[in-house]
Formats: sequence, C-alpha cells, structure tokens
Amino acid sequence: MKATHEHEWEASPGLPSALPKGERVVWQGAPDWKRLAIHAFHVRKIALYFALMLAVQVINLTAPESGTGWKPLTEVDWKPLVVAASLYALALALLLGSAWMSARSTLYTLTNKRVVMRIGIVLTLTFNLPFKRIAGASLKTQGAGTGDIALALHAEDRIGWFHLWPHQRAWHITKPQPTLRCVPDSQQVGELLLDLWRAERSGQNLQLGDAAVPSHSSAPHQGMLA
Repeated sequence: MKATHEHEWEASPGLPSALPKGERVVWQGAPDWKRLAIHAFHVRKIALYFALMLAVQVINLTAPESGTGWKPLTEVDWKPLVVAASLYALALALLLGSAWMSARSTLYTLTNKRVVMRIGIVLTLTFNLPFKRIAGASLKTQGAGTGDIALALHAEDRIGWFHLWPHQRAWHITKPQPTLRCVPDSQQVGELLLDLWRAERSGQNLQLGDAAVPSHSSAPHQGMLA
C-alpha cells in the first residue's frame, strides 16, 4: 500500500497518475465536514466538557465565603470566566476549522479496480487500495445518511495509524483500517463498493452506464465484503 505525495501534480482530481487502460472512475466523494467534526474531531463532546468546566467555574466564583450567602452577581469578578470562555471558543473554532480543512482536502475515489484515498491537510498522501488486497469492509451508519466505510486489509498489508488519521477506524490501532469517513449516502456507496469488489474478485467486468449499479439490499452492514 504505497503512499504518494503528488497532490499538486494529480493527473485528475484524487488520482496521482492516469488510470491504466480498462480502469475507470466509478464514484468520487468527500466527507461531510460537519459530521467529521462531530465523529472524528469530537467537537460535540469537547463542547460539552467545556460547558461543564464553565459551570463549575461559575459555581466557584459565586460560592459563599466564610459562612456568608451566595455572592450577588454584580459583585463577582467575571474576568476569569470571560478568559476561559474565550479560550474554549478558540479551541472549538480550531477544531471546526481543522475538520473543514480535512474534509476539503480529502477525496475518496472508487474505480472498477481499487479504492483511492487522497488525504492530508499539510502533507498530502494518496493511498491506493486494490480490491484484491481488501479482505473485508464494514459500514457504520450515522445520522442524515452519512456513515463510515472501514476497509480491512490482508494481514501482510499495513498502513500506519498516524498516516491515516482521521481516516481510520476508531480503536483499531494495532491493525489500522483505512476508512471512508462520514460519507454522504453511505449505504449506496457501500453497496456500490460491494458490487465492484465482487466483480473484481470474480473476474467479472461490471458494465456501468447511466443507470445505477444494482444494489444488494440483503447485504449486511457489518462485514460487507466478507
């Protein structure tokens, strides 16, 4: 699974070189940046944590001293709270900006032979994952039709966890799984991937026209390619 650094010289969007004869692009897509912020950068959880910290700070600032009652709000020095809230807002803005830039710089491509992942904000990497090297896949659906499609590689193939982040399956650190994160219409994309994978593994040449590729509605969400 070789990575290349050729974003500036792509033969076409998402592809570092021209496709060989007989290979064609079937689908391209990118993460939904809002869903990526929630599920990969955990903005919602961090925002909740910051809110709890601010609530604790408010309690400490207004708590009684030496047996006296709660301080009137007009007598409280709110400067520490304002500083903390400003820092928390800045941190959340940076996370949201990182999610937006990550989604903007990412392009997932399905051809009739492989999956191509172009990822990276500063250092752009392109991973080529031939269907013959993909052992299995799983689909984890989210809200609004988005979902993660994780690709299990053969044991002898390995991509570093940090090279993939945040485009990897959560909690799979020793055996990282490249993942198409927060893909819109993930169910349809997963079924398309399944069709292409089956066609390549069986030696069939799937004919793609204007009509949608026939889907396998009975295909399970977990272990789609098993």
